[in-house]
Amino acid sequence: MNELDPRAIIAREPMHFRQIVAIAIATALNALDGFDVLSISFAAPGIAKDWGIDRAALGLVLSMELIGMGIGALILGAMADRIGRRPTILSCLVIMASGMFLASTAQTVTLLSAFRLFTGLGIGGMLAATNAIVAECSNARRRNLAVAIMAGGYPMGAIVGGSIASLLLGATGRWQSVFEFGAVLTACFIPIVLWLVPETIAFLLHKRPVGALAKINRTMLRQGRAPLDALPPRDEAPQRLSFGQFFAPGIASVTLLLILAYFAHMMTFYFLVKWIPKIVVDMGFAPALAGGVLVWANVGGASGSIVLSLLTQKVGVRPLVIGAMICGAVVVAIFGQGFTTLASLSLIACIGGFFTNGATAGLYAVIAQSFPASLRAGGTGLVIGIGRAGAALGPIAAGLLFAGGASLSLVALLMGCGTLLGGIALSLVRYRENSIA
Repeated sequence: MNELDPRAIIAREPMHFRQIVAIAIATALNALDGFDVLSISFAAPGIAKDWGIDRAALGLVLSMELIGMGIGALILGAMADRIGRRPTILSCLVIMASGMFLASTAQTVTLLSAFRLFTGLGIGGMLAATNAIVAECSNARRRNLAVAIMAGGYPMGAIVGGSIASLLLGATGRWQSVFEFGAVLTACFIPIVLWLVPETIAFLLHKRPVGALAKINRTMLRQGRAPLDALPPRDEAPQRLSFGQFFAPGIASVTLLLILAYFAHMMTFYFLVKWIPKIVVDMGFAPALAGGVLVWANVGGASGSIVLSLLTQKVGVRPLVIGAMICGAVVVAIFGQGFTTLASLSLIACIGGFFTNGATAGLYAVIAQSFPASLRAGGTGLVIGIGRAGAALGPIAAGLLFAGGASLSLVALLMGCGTLLGGIALSLVRYRENSIA
């Protein structure tokens, strides 16, 4: 890449205000994802009460948008590489707003599950597109910080949105109000993205659609930079990776152990954040108060990701993640062992969120560092894509255990074993610092 290439200019020069705005909007969109994913958790106690559904069926409903996220990340995420980041984000916002509104009108478990699956498609695609936006709008010096800030938007959305959801539940007594609020909030982002988020220069240079030069120059001028006289030469086409490369001798064990670690950890993490409100309501507390416990779990989650990120400046990330996984397993198991007051439940949920979300944040870095550079992007996508099945399986498995008569103490103990297994698997991964190269 020559020094006159606009991507090189963006990489080396200080960030313009408009770049910061685009990253801030991407962070807000990630926060929106955080609320939309957990909206069903806040609504779950009211749904179970109104419809009289058992915990096995509720566990399936709680997992539907997680299944949709996995599909959406693959399908709509790939679409972002074909048609652009901006149109993909706009399409995902339409899907998410529609899905949230339709969920508020559902009258049966089947319809609600279908609408949550549909919403999940948009959330998964949004996650892929916003990641690309942030990476391509940041300069080289601030790129890692920008990505970390964007990742922090997810639990912040659950905290702020969850607090509002708890107020709505307390004021209206209707679980539908959670989805109605989510639909309106999501729709409000459509004009914001249209106004303030242009297509990325990196995408325009890669795909070169009709009018690419004019669009690039418009963005360059708005960022206070000189326009281009002509498009720079095309990059060489990247070599296509084959699926079998991830299971070749020397790398197969890394791939399989990372998949196991991510899959098992996601089971525990999403058991905790999906089932907290229903568990607390079953103890006799109002749904609005139960939503507050989940908010505290996300306060812990946001704190955990920040603290772990800071500690990585002094300590290797892999031992930190393994330690967080082991501690998370212990705290999740303790969560089911007889806590009966809101204060104690909120405290243990906060500590559980601290370790499990901290481990999740660090795990992405470990996954990237464990693959050689030639396989890093594809390997990370493979691990996370398959691992999302663990996210969907966690709430379903817990629902089946509850429906089968298992006590909360036993379910919490068993589900806590997931992240413990993940930590063990991660400790067995062959890890070399020079794999960053």
